[in-house]
Amino acid sequence: MKYRVLTVNREFGCGGGRIAETIAGWLGWRLLDRDIIDAIAYEAHVSPHVVRHYDEHVDSWLRRFNQHAMRSAALAAGLELHEDSVFDAEQTVKLTQKIVEQAWSEGSCVIVGRGAQCVLQHKPDVYHAFVYAPLKERILRLRTRLEKGANIEQRIRTVDEQRAKYLQEYFGKSWCNLHLYDLMISSREDEDSTARSILYAMSGQTKEALGNRE
Repeated sequence: MKYRVLTVNREFGCGGGRIAETIAGWLGWRLLDRDIIDAIAYEAHVSPHVVRHYDEHVDSWLRRFNQHAMRSAALAAGLELHEDSVFDAEQTVKLTQKIVEQAWSEGSCVIVGRGAQCVLQHKPDVYHAFVYAPLKERILRLRTRLEKGANIEQRIRTVDEQRAKYLQEYFGKSWCNLHLYDLMISSREDEDSTARSILYAMSGQTKEALGNRE
């Protein structure tokens, strides 16, 4: 099977984003990670800062209740409230799915997170990888990335929980469901070796072979 798209899902602090970027560079493919935020902001006519707030997040029960109440009040007053007049996590998910599907149709891209492993689950030409790492290793890596004095263990728990809730809420899937992935791999050794392993598992090629082909 010749794969046209790679999705990379990751635990916070395991280096999954950088691993995805490395593989994209080796293959000469587009990387869809933070660029998704800019694309959604453009589509929705909102600030990237607003999109970043909802990226891979689930709205709280209270926020969803308030939005429902706002729509109900508008209807009662005889006003038409369009879906795009309220930007929230659900709108972010809809636009993200649209962007992911468009990326698949164009091919030659690496997509990081955002439920892409679910959106593209039944596409035979998509390879799905999940990257994880021991907690100790993740803490060491995040010490150089997060602000001084950050509670790193708490941040790891919070981000991982948000990503798991995102997948469960919008796709009805467990984040660590092994059936969603073609490969689940630890980045414990180092990120470059992990990128090489994913590349070989997906394509049967080494980085060196790709370089020689050029």
